[in-house]
Amino acid sequence: MGFPSGSEECAAWLYRPDGPPKPRPLVIMAHGLGANREMGLDRYARRFVAAGMGALVFDYRHFGASTGAPRQLISIGRQRDDWRAAIQYARTVKGFDATRIALWGTSFGGGHVLSIAREDDYLAAVVAQCPFTSGWASAGAKGPIGLFRTGFMATLDLLIGTLIRRPIKVRLAGRRHSAALMGARDVPEGFGRLAEESETYKPKVAARIGMRVLFDTPWRRTKGIKVPVLYSLCDDDSVAPIRTSLKAAQRTKHAIVKRYPIGHFDIYFDDWFEKAVYDQTDFLVSVLRP
Repeated sequence: MGFPSGSEECAAWLYRPDGPPKPRPLVIMAHGLGANREMGLDRYARRFVAAGMGALVFDYRHFGASTGAPRQLISIGRQRDDWRAAIQYARTVKGFDATRIALWGTSFGGGHVLSIAREDDYLAAVVAQCPFTSGWASAGAKGPIGLFRTGFMATLDLLIGTLIRRPIKVRLAGRRHSAALMGARDVPEGFGRLAEESETYKPKVAARIGMRVLFDTPWRRTKGIKVPVLYSLCDDDSVAPIRTSLKAAQRTKHAIVKRYPIGHFDIYFDDWFEKAVYDQTDFLVSVLRP
């Protein structure tokens, strides 16, 4: 199944909880930078569904099973439009309560949900897991060598890739001094473990996002959010440094912060996943009850 976004289609999974046919809350979910719904999101969705909620899990345009050309193109504006389209679609799905819709975003998707939540007073809650909150903070974590290499590839794609209408691509994951968009000691193994779960994952994306992402600051947009927000933060985050996420939480009127002494990718797996998803489920059940 799926829903329209612009002139394209976002592929999606819709999970319905067991039980009597009554309007249920619904959690809209999407992933982070260059990732797709096959990379671990099913685990979270099933926990939410077991607690009596529905889940709508989608791929951004240009990725996964969604349509959109060129492939592997990350556009901040288009991805946020995909979230808006998902919200609009969710409010039309029978069996769910249009007044009890929550957003759940992780990593780059966490920045998206923080950015658009203030636009919609009819949302009920937000979960931002290890959210991307500042382009410059994430760039700084890469170190000057990695930042230069990424910037060079991004500039090349903006100048030449757009001219020849074929993106020049760069790897998503690499070591700290590489040109990869995410570059740190724990990135290859952590992101690689997520990638192994997906049949549609591709390791490279259009490099131009490496320049545009520098100027994106979701933390600045959190002051206007009126609904409860759970921040699930990783203290040793090498991709989305915690300091700007804490700043985002301080600006959020109804914020709950859960901190875990782990790295960016540890939260998706094993005992730390269990801890985080328990906290997230508890939060969603409490704020989405009728």
